[in-house]
Amino acid sequence: MRKTAFADSFYPGGSDELLRFIEGAMASAEVSPKPVESAVAYVSPHAGYAYSGKTAAYTYKAMQCMKDIDSIESVVIVGPNHTGVGAPIAVSTDDWETPIGVAKNDTALSNAIASTHDVYVDEDAHRDEHSIEVQLPFLKHALPGKRFCFVCLGDQSIEASELLAGAILNASRSLGRKVIVLASSDFDHYEPAEIAEGKDSRLLEALKHMDHATFNRLVEELGDSICGFGPITTAMMFAKEMGAGSGVVLKYSNSGDATGDYSSVVAYASLAFV
Repeated sequence: MRKTAFADSFYPGGSDELLRFIEGAMASAEVSPKPVESAVAYVSPHAGYAYSGKTAAYTYKAMQCMKDIDSIESVVIVGPNHTGVGAPIAVSTDDWETPIGVAKNDTALSNAIASTHDVYVDEDAHRDEHSIEVQLPFLKHALPGKRFCFVCLGDQSIEASELLAGAILNASRSLGRKVIVLASSDFDHYEPAEIAEGKDSRLLEALKHMDHATFNRLVEELGDSICGFGPITTAMMFAKEMGAGSGVVLKYSNSGDATGDYSSVVAYASLAFV
């Protein structure tokens, strides 16, 4: 089992305190069901809950609005690799511990994804990486009974995203699994709020149109320090193949909303691809 590494730092380690935060954040997230009821993929931030948790809640509230949520068996979570450790596309086949219970691995699906050329089972990439772990308490609470696949993406090229999206599609179809994909990403880092929002607004416009080429070009062109553009591209490509045609921005915020300091922020966005 992959043990928790970031409880009591990124989020509360006690189950009661953790559930109080999650329930409060989800109660305050205002999501209209109709625009997102057909969503097949999502984006959620992964910073400390004090900074991004209220924004992340919008993603999970949107998931609960899915009209066929009961038929979804597994959630594939794709997060960026901040540590540089492990394979470029690394799948975990472990179950993952959380303070509110074990997140069970869909091992058949995980192994099927990892059977694709250049996708590997590699636990080392996940051991000290936070981008997936911080999603799990929200997911466990919002979608009880689901299983998970955990993919850490060190190679964030368009080619790697396309390869992984294809691997997820092929694996889910071959096993007859109904899955959704969650991309874990924060947006622009450590710039004044108005600069971050100016950059991010152009990325979000590309995501609304599900234009992965423009999205990736703008990340480089603008010098936007979004950390999970590869996972977002993967989710977008998966969603396109599942028939989605647009991205819905559920919430955009930054760390200044929590700290009061807007001179150097990390920005966050929650989205659904429908």
